[in-house]
Amino acid sequence: MEIKLYDIIILLFGLFFWLILYTKYVYKYWEKRGVPYLEPKFFFGNFEPPWNLKDGFHKTMANVYKEFKSKGYKFGGIFSFLRPVFVPIDLDLIKNIMIKDFQYFVDRGLYYNEKTDPLSAHLLRIEGDKWRSLRTRLSPTFTSGRMKYMFQMVMDCGLGLENEINKLWKSQKPVDIKEIGALFTTNVIGSCAFGLECNCFENPDNEFRLHTKTFFQGGLGRALRTALTLSFPSLCKKLGVLVFPKEATTFYMSVIKNIINYREANDIKRNDFVQLLLNIKNKTTSDGSSFTFNEIAAQAFVFFLAGFETSSSTMTFAFYEMAKHQEVQDKVREEIRRVVAKYDGNITYDGIMEMTYMGQVFDETLRKYPILATLERIATNDYKLPDDDIIIKKGTKVLISLQGIQHDPEYFPDPEKFDPDRFSPENKEKMSPCVYMPFGEGPRICIGMRFGIMQAKIGMAIMLKDYKYMLHPKNRNMKLYSKSPLLSPVGQVLLNIEKIE
Repeated sequence: MEIKLYDIIILLFGLFFWLILYTKYVYKYWEKRGVPYLEPKFFFGNFEPPWNLKDGFHKTMANVYKEFKSKGYKFGGIFSFLRPVFVPIDLDLIKNIMIKDFQYFVDRGLYYNEKTDPLSAHLLRIEGDKWRSLRTRLSPTFTSGRMKYMFQMVMDCGLGLENEINKLWKSQKPVDIKEIGALFTTNVIGSCAFGLECNCFENPDNEFRLHTKTFFQGGLGRALRTALTLSFPSLCKKLGVLVFPKEATTFYMSVIKNIINYREANDIKRNDFVQLLLNIKNKTTSDGSSFTFNEIAAQAFVFFLAGFETSSSTMTFAFYEMAKHQEVQDKVREEIRRVVAKYDGNITYDGIMEMTYMGQVFDETLRKYPILATLERIATNDYKLPDDDIIIKKGTKVLISLQGIQHDPEYFPDPEKFDPDRFSPENKEKMSPCVYMPFGEGPRICIGMRFGIMQAKIGMAIMLKDYKYMLHPKNRNMKLYSKSPLLSPVGQVLLNIEKIE
């Protein structure tokens, strides 16, 4: 049977007409349930098309938060393509979702695919009983005792950082703080997670660093994958959509396999994250399960993923703000020098813990620049809102805008101002729960939070102790990258450097 051109045209028009009708039907979802909502645009809902990102996902969500808040709503509904998304605004409701009624929101609802993309099946993404079991087994890895073990490994990587800063000062070159932070944290995670000497300062284009860059690149492809996996997770799973670039997955899987094979063949043990995973692997649990290689690889990779990007970006934003506010920088440096002098001129674990003002700068940085600016949950059962007849149906996506909350003048007056005193011990005590959640909150709070804070503080202490940083003329105003899934600056972040005797 011959198919003619006008038959194809009629079919396409029919499909398009059906799509219009179906979209209109879907977009009545929140209205039918009595939930206030923002008017969606055809097919893309309340988000920008992935190929035309001007604001980016995080700013869009912050704007959604502001609009609902300005109208006095405690919650609202939006759409990601054709998927209804619930947006809580009220802090008590957010506290219920994250902590009190956590059993209804156990899962993040983040896309992963164990078969086609094994590195994506890590602790941040997996769900249900599998998550509970893994979280329980990994929790002892991040105790204070373990942090003290890893402290010296981080300090050993700090020697390379110190030498690099000294070289840049001697050559009178500006510091690209974004790149310096990335090289330092790559060295740290390479050592603490994999037991590898990456030597990124001596060889910034080594394979480890190159694959890291590939993974964290934004761009249209990444934006499109993020939008599709958020909006059509089941379809993406059937199609085998990849979260991570295939080359990067192959590289990291190969690295981890070689490390494990070498250690097991030669009975080598080391105080790093891979060794801790191997120790867990060799212990069979009460239900008879044990770690597979893919599970070890995924957890080692997420340790790298979380420890690298969050710490290096936080350091970048912190130094940018301290270069703009010299009085803050001077105060941090004075504290570092005073504490270091107390410990005979050494940066120690206990000393880092005593640097309270540096902690305030760190907290204020993550308040103003939350790296993961939106928290995701999914309703694992029908959930009736407290004091309301509205039910969040099982499977509904929930998005909480950290950027919206942490820039809300009700909670943080003059939110664009960089003010570490917001996090003084007395002010921190007065803060409402869930008003500041850069590492999440509740049972799914970031398991590696202590490690990430520790390595960022060590890097800051090393860099600030003997050097002063000032804004370079090219970086008077820093722009944020709209096509990245994480909050990150566009291009280089250059600072001038001056040695202080």
